[in-house]
Amino acid sequence: MKKEPFVNLEMIEKIAKKYPTPFHIYDEKGIRNTARNLNKAFEWNKGFKEYFAVKATPNPEIVNILKEEGCGVDCATLTELRLVNEFCNVNGDDIMFSSNVTPKEDFEFACKLKSIINFDDITYIDYYKSLGLPFLNKMCCRYNPGGDFKINGAIMGAPKDAKYGMTKDQIKTAYKMLYEEGVKELGIHAFLASAQNNNDYYPILAKELFELVVEIKNELGIKISFVNLSGGIGIPYRPEEKQVDIMKLGEDVRKVYNDVLVKNGLDDVKIYTELGRYMLAPNGGLVTKVLHEKNTYKDYIGVDACATNLMRPAIYDAYHHITVLGKEKEENNNTYDIVGGLCENSDKFAKDRVLPKIEKGDYIFIHDAGAHGFSMGYNYNGKLRSAELLLKENGDVKLIRRAETIEDYFSTLKF
Repeated sequence: MKKEPFVNLEMIEKIAKKYPTPFHIYDEKGIRNTARNLNKAFEWNKGFKEYFAVKATPNPEIVNILKEEGCGVDCATLTELRLVNEFCNVNGDDIMFSSNVTPKEDFEFACKLKSIINFDDITYIDYYKSLGLPFLNKMCCRYNPGGDFKINGAIMGAPKDAKYGMTKDQIKTAYKMLYEEGVKELGIHAFLASAQNNNDYYPILAKELFELVVEIKNELGIKISFVNLSGGIGIPYRPEEKQVDIMKLGEDVRKVYNDVLVKNGLDDVKIYTELGRYMLAPNGGLVTKVLHEKNTYKDYIGVDACATNLMRPAIYDAYHHITVLGKEKEENNNTYDIVGGLCENSDKFAKDRVLPKIEKGDYIFIHDAGAHGFSMGYNYNGKLRSAELLLKENGDVKLIRRAETIEDYFSTLKF
């Protein structure tokens, strides 16, 4: 699939006069279309709801766009809970609180908001009770089946090595505990693999969870009201990679739902998802300007962004496609490393990437940076976090987070 940026050189030159590079920019139209397609794929399930993983792109403007499209939020920390509540007025069943190694204050605030609290470990239930917190009408438990997670014989994830979730015996005991505490709606949640572009991931995961729901009903007499398939759906970072067919995926989950749940008298179980990368990554990019060219043993292009703006290439050796704006039709006959200014050799957005001839002053668009881009930023070398912009559906550009300043960086020292 050909990768094309949702902005062009003329737009970026105009934007950069007001908001200097580097900056992250998000496409409102793309975000809304992604949410609508996901909702359409699962419209067969009356209780379906997407809980956007806030950690992917923790910006209130993004959360509000998705809220308008009927999405809730998945939060993991007190800060994320406060962000969605104070800036977006999200609370109650619209929040799924999936945390681990959870501090007292986080549980207290999640309870205050009447979030759907998703217990990661069986011991957390007694801990929660010891805090004097009331058990809510709707709560959840996280499941870890152990072993390796396979699709068509290939290992896609290793739940046995993951710190998340409970064993089957533990989760059954947890449900009995919560049932005895008067919880009326119980849910199950699992995350077994990440960044899966395979259409079979969700249906296979769904089958495993649906079968456990039936087992719990038959063995314990406890009904599970909702199944949270969590995240894990990937995107095609490389042009040659296939994109998940969300309509087929939704239909395949429906078939498993009918085969397992409906046949066992469980035709009203709600389906939830918890997507971050799928919802936002393709709908955001990092825009950076070329500062220098260095020619030694390799040809290096130095840009004004660095790994503090997008750390995935540095820590995962992850591929992000690159477009040199204004040179989309030029021949790719130059090989470069695209690098930032950190005092770390891993600070590279691309290695040995074949691109058009690049010159100082060119603008580069780094694709698929809409999720786990800005949110994973940091301040190594005193580098500052960039601005976030929103390209609105009407073509206007809105500043949705200003760039960090040196005074911001110094502020925690001035105590």
